[in-house]
Amino acid sequence: MATSEIPTTQLLISSGNGPVARTVLQTPLRDAHPSEIPVIDVSGLFSAALSHRQAVARQIRDAATNTGFFYIAQHGIPRATTAAAHAACLDFFRQPADVKQRASIDRSARFNGYKAAATQRINPFESVDVRESFSWAYDPRFDPAVADVSKIPPEVAAHLCLEDFPWEATANMPQFKAAIVDYWRSCLGLARALVRAFALALDLDEHFFDSKVTYPDAVLAMNYYPPIPKPTGADAVARSQSEQEVSIGSHTDFQLFTILWQDDNGGLQVLNRQGQWINAKPIEGTLVVNIADYLQRITNDRYISTVHRAQNWSGRERVSMPFFVGFNWNESCGVLDSCVAEGEEKHYEEISCSEWVKRRAQAMYKTEGFSAGKAAVPSS
Repeated sequence: MATSEIPTTQLLISSGNGPVARTVLQTPLRDAHPSEIPVIDVSGLFSAALSHRQAVARQIRDAATNTGFFYIAQHGIPRATTAAAHAACLDFFRQPADVKQRASIDRSARFNGYKAAATQRINPFESVDVRESFSWAYDPRFDPAVADVSKIPPEVAAHLCLEDFPWEATANMPQFKAAIVDYWRSCLGLARALVRAFALALDLDEHFFDSKVTYPDAVLAMNYYPPIPKPTGADAVARSQSEQEVSIGSHTDFQLFTILWQDDNGGLQVLNRQGQWINAKPIEGTLVVNIADYLQRITNDRYISTVHRAQNWSGRERVSMPFFVGFNWNESCGVLDSCVAEGEEKHYEEISCSEWVKRRAQAMYKTEGFSAGKAAVPSS
């Protein structure tokens, strides 16, 4: 059957500019092809040879302009580090509810900590997310690149999160802080290497963005997904968006890019360029990287911030650990001149990172007040 003959439905997602509709083909879920979500060996990013770093950057550019998702192998984060963080996550989430609530985000001054089940709805047009999570924002005291916290410029410090609450609230688990901080630091180092790779991929000097990630918006989230029933038969394809139970709803990420570790149970689904849902299956030893909204904006839509979701149909508990990467909150960036062809206009106005993230996050925790059935589908 030709693509034009396949029935479609409209998928609504939140964006920084209001609801956006995507056309989705009503085809069975399938695994991604390597051409859609390639595996990229990024060991060359740590080479002293510029040509090796450029070779990796070219592969990243190809993936960023295609589906906007790719796996990275040989990324330098030891498996012992990810294994320890995974074990720490399971230990935390398997605790009684009252113990986890000691770390509730409601007790944090800076949005760190635990979010209980049925308290998050990342897509207001779908079900409440069937997940629990624990998040921790950038703290310069744990950044190896920061020699003296007292010397951070005031305009930067005003946005930073220095809070001991997450560790005080999990003091009953002595291994938790060590494992999570070690993983966070490893992701931070990798993120800065990838930022330089993205600069090269945009035909810029590889240090072009360095000053914008000195104190980055670098948030680690740990998601715990209990299993949900897998739809069967015609219902697997034809259910309306509002009828779907989701582990985490359909969305795009906010800032530059995300580095994701996922366990081997699977569940990550990506909406490809043709409008098909495809599985981003776990590949041993790799991490998943996906482009986020702010990077799509500053590249004038050259790079694709792709819709994705999670559905834990494995029958087992699932853990994922996304590390969200963005510029310093006080930074502002418009469309890069190098991403505007002759005769082409810039698609977006300049906006600060803090304003953009606030705009995107404003509906994230709402669990009522929206009706998918009554939502208007934009005409364009």
